[in-house]
Formats: sequence, structure tokens, C-alpha cells
Amino acid sequence: MFLSLAQLIEKSGGAREQVLLQHPVLLDRFVEAAWAGARFAPQLPVGFAPATPFLGEDGIIDALGLPGLVPGAVLPPSAIFLPEADGSSQDPSRPAGPGVGLLWDHLIYAYLIESTGALEIFAEVVRRLVAGETLGSLSIEGTRWLRATEELFFRDPPLFSISGVVSEARPYARVTRRNAYWRMFGLDLPHPVPLQRDGTGGRQEWKEHVGLGANTDFRAKWSELLRQVWFGLVNSANTSGANPTDPSYVSFLCTTLRDMLNNRRRGGLLAREEFVYITVMSWFDLTLESNTPIVKDLKAEATSPADRLSMIAQRVGMAPAARSRELFEMARPMSSVLRAIEVGSFDDSIAASTLFASDTPLGVEMRDLINWWQSATGESIKEMPSATGVPPAGQPLRVPSPAPAPAPVFSRPPSAPAPVTVGNGHPRAAEVR
Repeated sequence: MFLSLAQLIEKSGGAREQVLLQHPVLLDRFVEAAWAGARFAPQLPVGFAPATPFLGEDGIIDALGLPGLVPGAVLPPSAIFLPEADGSSQDPSRPAGPGVGLLWDHLIYAYLIESTGALEIFAEVVRRLVAGETLGSLSIEGTRWLRATEELFFRDPPLFSISGVVSEARPYARVTRRNAYWRMFGLDLPHPVPLQRDGTGGRQEWKEHVGLGANTDFRAKWSELLRQVWFGLVNSANTSGANPTDPSYVSFLCTTLRDMLNNRRRGGLLAREEFVYITVMSWFDLTLESNTPIVKDLKAEATSPADRLSMIAQRVGMAPAARSRELFEMARPMSSVLRAIEVGSFDDSIAASTLFASDTPLGVEMRDLINWWQSATGESIKEMPSATGVPPAGQPLRVPSPAPAPAPVFSRPPSAPAPVTVGNGHPRAAEVR
């Protein structure tokens, strides 16, 4: 969600990283305005404008939004937190002009970004910055980032806020996010919940609470879709010989995934949770997108989000996911593709064939997405099983990794103590709301 705000600021002539320097109250008001404008979202990246809401139920927007917000126009470029002559800021919930609707990412985006370990690493960064001086001092810009991060994600949200998805009924934010991922995708994060933030002693009772409402076969169907799209991409230029591409089967897989995901959204289920979790993860994604002030303060300048995250993790005695580069790369493409699938963009064979049209932006995006998914998961997406059941020799499953990021250079040796560990052997981090 904050990536959308960064794009709007960039279009108005500002720098994307300005988002990270705003006062928390303005950011919170933007989040409320973005929720109110959900039904006025623009066309999807693939050029398909849904006739029905992408939240499962149109009424969920007004049911959970603040009263008095005007959803008809959300944050036109002229109303992005610009100070008035008297020093006050314009109210983003009541902008003038035609406005720009915002379409936030799919829940899979939050899952992939959190799978990198970014949230846990920044949780430890924030804990150290507010508890002592083991990470050194911050610039004024870094201090503003720290204040906004702590206020927005490391404390209970304001009363009646759309982001208030923690309560006595669900006190652990890490657990409730995993609950949503499990329900929608049948996937758990690759790292465990710190025991002091689990509430169940590591028994994962949150999976039992889901009951039968979990899409546990999502990964198998998604991988099969990627495999069929790959066959289409490989054979798209064929003028003779066998062509195993079957657009109807690709359409069938898309329809199956659509129904699977929509079943989890009946009556607006998970709409609020998806919105909040996307908001949280987009903040840390935007933080790592470039050499932002806090990245510079932590001596973690690099050329990619994965390398920046790795260098920040070194500062606090942690490590990101082994394939974090792939997770960052495919988070946004997979989000837009799943959103398009969910609203029915590829429900017929003609529309489904655009997924493997190799000379189109969508076809190029699908080719990249297949490469990243195969590299991140180790699944043989591009190989047809042989008669013996053993995949034939082909290109490596994983794409080559770039040279490791250089170790950070400090003006003086860091004096940070070893991270405090808990029963599962992972560093302890503050709770992220």
C-alpha cells in the first residue's frame, strides 16, 4: 500500500522515500482513505477492470471504514500530504479533483515479503534502536523513520482504525498473519514464530482453528499453472510439429484457482486482514527498495533489496531467507497475476492464451515469474517427467546468485551484544502489530 503512495508522490515530482519520513498520523489517515477508495480502484495491471469488487463483498468497505470518509477520489497528486500556507496538511480523506483509485496488492505479496525475514530483522533493529546504542546514532531522517515504524507497526493501532486487527481475541499479530496465509494458500512461513509470541507453546493451534477452510492444494495447482504456461511460452513460436499447449486447460486451472481464492472471501472475509498485512509489508519493502536514510544509517547501502536486507541482518546477528532475492523479485508480479485470476481475467481460453504470448509484457512477466518461482522453491517447473519418473537433464533449477554483498564498513567496531535467543534458537524481536 505504501508503494502506491510512493508512486503518487513520485508522479507529483517528489522522491519515493518521502513516504518514510511522514508523520505517523498522516500515514494512518492515508491508510484509512485508501480503504475507503477500494471500490474505485483503477484497471488491473493486465488491463482488466473487474465488474465486481475484488474483496468478496462490496459492502465490506463501508461496514469497516470510518464514517465521513469520501471514497470517490483518493489522494490526487495535489493532495499528498502537502502543507498548506498555515503549516497544516490537507486531509487525504477529502481531496479535491478527480482523484486516483488505489488497488492494493494481493495477500500473496505480504506472504512473500514476510518470507524473506524482513519483518523479523527490522523488529530486532527497532528493538535495539529504542533500547540502546548498539547500532549507533541515527540521522534526523532515520529518526523519523524509526518513530513512524514504531508508532504504526509496533504498538496497538488507534481505536476504531482499519488496521486494528489485534485484540484480546487474537493478541499475536505474527500468528494471525500466518492464519490468513494458511487459509488463503495453505502455506506457512519458512521461519517459526518466536515462542513468546506464539501463545500455544509452538503447537500451532492456529492451524486447527481454521478447520477445513484452508486452500491446502493451492501450491500444487499454482505450480501446474506455471508449468502449462511455460509449455505455451516454449511453443508459442512453433509453426510445425507437436504443440502440447492447451489454452483451455490453462483457463481451467485459472478458474479453479479463482474459485479456490474466492471461497475464502465470501462475505468479505480476509479483506481487512489482507489490506492491513499488505500495508505492513509494503512499508518494509519500500524501506529496502533503495538506499533510504535508515539503510544508510545502518551502513547497508547495496544495489538490491536482498543485499540491503542481508547487510542489515548482519548488524543484528540474524540472517534473511536463503532465497530472499527471488522472493523480493516475484512478490509484485505474482500479486498482480493472482489478483487478475481472482477477478476472472482468464476464465476463457482466448484470455488465458495471453499468459503465454511471449511478445507481450504479460508473457515476459510470466516467464520471469516462472524462473523466480522455480529458483525459490526448487520445483522443476520447466521439465517434463520422463517415463522413468526422473526429470531429464536441463537447466539448473535455481538461477545463479549474484556475488555476496560486501561486509558493511563501520567507522568504529560495533559493540552490539549477541542477540538474545529463545527456545527455538531464533533472535527475540518485538511484536509487530
